[in-house]
Order: sequence, then C-alpha cells, then structure tokens
Amino acid sequence: MIIKPDHRSFVLTAIIGTLGALIALTLGLPAPFLCGPALAVTMGGLAGLRLSVPTLLRNASFVVVGISMGTSVTPEVIDAARAWPLSFLAVLITVVVLLYVAFWILHYGFGYDRNTSMLGASPGHLSYIISLTAETKSDLATVSVIQSVRVLALTLVVPLVVDYFDLVSIEPISLSPPLHPIVLGLTILASLAVGWLFLRWRFPAALLLGGVAVSIGIHITGLASGGVPGWLSQPTYIVLGSMIGTRFSRASLRDMRKAFLAGGVVTVAVVLLASIAAVSVSRLTGVPLNAVMIAFAPGGLETMAAMAVMMHADTAYVGSHHVLRLLFLSMLMPLVMRKPRSGASG
Repeated sequence: MIIKPDHRSFVLTAIIGTLGALIALTLGLPAPFLCGPALAVTMGGLAGLRLSVPTLLRNASFVVVGISMGTSVTPEVIDAARAWPLSFLAVLITVVVLLYVAFWILHYGFGYDRNTSMLGASPGHLSYIISLTAETKSDLATVSVIQSVRVLALTLVVPLVVDYFDLVSIEPISLSPPLHPIVLGLTILASLAVGWLFLRWRFPAALLLGGVAVSIGIHITGLASGGVPGWLSQPTYIVLGSMIGTRFSRASLRDMRKAFLAGGVVTVAVVLLASIAAVSVSRLTGVPLNAVMIAFAPGGLETMAAMAVMMHADTAYVGSHHVLRLLFLSMLMPLVMRKPRSGASG
C-alpha cells in the first residue's frame, strides 16, 4: 500500500508533535500539550521537513475546544455573578480597553494588518484565538507568537507573585469529572449540527462556536455536568499545537523576531492596565487585592485558577471572572472581526 505524500507529512507531523508534547510535559513547561507540539513542529518545519495537519482533523479539534470552553459555565457561576455586579462590569470594560490598546500597539506601532492586530490583541483564550485565526485566514504565525508570549509571560510571573506575598501552596484544585461517554457523543453530534448552521450563517470559527453554544446550553441548564476527558482533550491540543507549528515554518525568522518583540510590548502594556483596574476595583468593592489581581490578569483560565489556590484567593471569584472574560471574548471577537469597513487593508 502506497502512502500519499499528504498522509506521510501528517504522520510525521503527528510523531513530532506527540514527542514535543511528551518532552514539554517532562520538563514541566506551561500548556505542554499545546506549546510542546508547536515548538517541535516549528523546529521540524524550519529544518526543511514537509509537515501538515488535515483540514478535517483541524475542524474536529475546533469542535472539541469549543465544548471544553463551555464546560466551565455552570449554574454556580451564574449565581456568583449576582454577588459582584460592579466587579463583573469592570472586568468587561477592562477586556475592551485591553483589546483596543493592544490593537493600537500592533496596528499602528508594528504595522500589522487589522485582522492580525485584532486577533493578536485579544486578552483571552489562546486555543480559541488560534482557531479563530485559522478560520479567518489571518497571519497565524504572528498571532500565535504574540499570544504565546502573553500566556507564557503570565505563567512565568506566577511564582514571582507567590514569592512576593510569601505564601505557601495549599491543596491543588480539583478537576471536574469527565462527561459520560454517551453524553459526550451526543454533545459532539449536536455541536456539529449547530456548527453547520453557523457555517451557513457565515460565522467566523463556526464549528468552534457551535461547540461553545451546545456545551454552555447543557451545562447552564443542568442537563449535564463535567469536562472533556483527557483522552480526547490532550490529543486535541496536540493537533492544535502541531497546526501552529506548521504555520510557523512559513514565516521568516525576521518576522518571528518582530512578533516576539510585539508580543512582549503588548504583554507589558496589558499587564500594567489590568493591574490598575484591579487596584481600583479592590478599593471600590473591598475584595482582597490578590483575588482581584488574579481575576483581572489576561492569562489562561487553568493557570489563573491554580494561582488563586496558591495565593489563598477566592477561587469562585477568580474562576467566575475568567469564565465571564472568555465568554465575552467568544462573542466579542467574531463581532469585531466582521467589520469590513475598517479592515480593507487586512
């Protein structure tokens, strides 16, 4: 049996991506199943290897990511929103401010086109933005670098903050049990159906948003509870990380250096602005500053939740704010990306 070139390139990509994930996991790197494959496949591409991820598999990974995003939206999160109305309003305003300040830096300071600048500026979920970037055919390499710098920098700052406050770790956070296999299967089928409908309506990242919509629907109504099991989520992130790596190899090293610098500048700017917002909210609401700082930091949900535990902060406060931020971004980003008048150059 003859293996087609496209199949050979994918098999090679899968091997390199999996090895990258295992090495990153062994070294204790942040988001190992996403960052490890991205780095490994990037190096393989720069070395001249032909690497690729099939479109069908990429689309399937988007559906799973969308379902994962919606699993954290529970009735408890909605109840928590009633306790901190001013704080929730402030975090939404902060998200918009961070988005447009970062956009201004990338678009006018570094000269990136409108779509690339807007996606790179998003102070939110890395996998969601990567999926949205791929769906809108924007500069995935540049957006991936800028977003990765943000996530990595905030992750590395965690031990520094813990050391500054001289706090000792307590028990790690408990993870939600996985969805029942039958419920998971039905959720995937429903997500595909809603995603197909969104495709007909020309929504950006339609399959991913279909997964988000269905997952939120079954969790917020109490029809189901639980997360995506590791046997499905981990390979999904390896696929996404490998996809990132295949796009990195198409960029010049000069462009990569520019993106790293842009990511660093944007990260410093959004962290300073988020800190100012956190201090203001803490003084107005009386919520302890450590909890507000973590809740307003534009980092990953999992990392910030772990940081809340280490710093003895209110995990319900932190978690509900980050869930709200991700939900708001999932609705906001497709809207700002659909503006054709401003985006003629992009």
